[in-house]
Amino acid sequence: MLTEEHLLIRQSIRDFVKKEISPNIEKWAQDAHFPSEIVRKFGDVGAFGPTIPQEYGGGGLDYISYGLIMQEIERGDSGMRSTASVQGSLVMFPIYAYGSEEQRKKYLPKLASGEWLGCFGLTEPDHGSNPGGMTTNIKDMGDHYLLNGAKLWISNSPECQVAVVWAKNEQGRIKGVIVERGMEGFSTPEIHNKWSLRASCTGELVFEDVKIPKENILPNVDGLKGPLSCLDSARFGIAWGAIGAAIDCYESALKYSLQREQFGRPIGAFQLQQKKLAEMLTEITKAQLMAWRLGVLKNEGKATSAQISMAKRNSVDMALHVAREARQIHGGMGITGEYSIMRHMMNLESVITYEGTHDIHLLITGADITGIQAFK
Repeated sequence: MLTEEHLLIRQSIRDFVKKEISPNIEKWAQDAHFPSEIVRKFGDVGAFGPTIPQEYGGGGLDYISYGLIMQEIERGDSGMRSTASVQGSLVMFPIYAYGSEEQRKKYLPKLASGEWLGCFGLTEPDHGSNPGGMTTNIKDMGDHYLLNGAKLWISNSPECQVAVVWAKNEQGRIKGVIVERGMEGFSTPEIHNKWSLRASCTGELVFEDVKIPKENILPNVDGLKGPLSCLDSARFGIAWGAIGAAIDCYESALKYSLQREQFGRPIGAFQLQQKKLAEMLTEITKAQLMAWRLGVLKNEGKATSAQISMAKRNSVDMALHVAREARQIHGGMGITGEYSIMRHMMNLESVITYEGTHDIHLLITGADITGIQAFK
């Protein structure tokens, strides 16, 4: 189903991950270290904003290409994929879709090249699944706005040069605001002691009377549809990315099952291990077919938010199940850093919650089926 261009893109990112991420990721995760040098490398390989037009520094590629890039990066690590998908789907996408031409020219080339790292400010300490309840706000001061509030669980925030932040104006309407590093009153404290996404940097965004120039407001969007459309783009990437984590766990389990001997033969010769491997591959294949079909619909401009929710939820749930089965095939060795299994499993515990929790995505499908929103 993939074109020659798709296969070439997949192979180039796979080679990049094998060279730049796989040899180092276990140490980065053990040390809770975000390798800031990877940002420029992601830019060089075209992992940032691959669907953004080339005139703004993007790749001008289709959505199946974007999905394959996310899949291959997450084969390496979910935290690394988070870095790339936040940059492309949550920072570059809204600036391209809702920004002025001046904003596009100012920010997109620097973000595409990795010169700048961006983050996305929606979730707040008291408002996660209910983003419409946000209290972060902007006030019109005549020649500028004043931004106040805080955002929590923000990937890339401690290292970011620019943040796309969602805040309510005095009329209660949600607006997109571009905040730059160095603006007075803007700080990005890091969150420590994570057991998940340890090679990704996560933090807060804190705004205390931050002066925002009027030209830093995204002019072409109003209301909650702005951030939610960004999340649709990012969730599409997760639907592909989580499959990559599952593939890595499956391939590790298959290899181990053919090498590890018990009772005089490889454990892969036993029926229960073959059952695990066969079911893993079946579920991965089903998720790939769903993601591919969703990519076709996205290319045609037909993919709905409910379809994206279904795919995101299915892929991550599947990947967690595959990781747990793979851990069992590895036995005690499966908990060590010599294999990627436990790292993927811990990462996926975040992926199943962020950008729409497992339960919320189920209820989005339920609302699509019945026409009744159970979460309001």
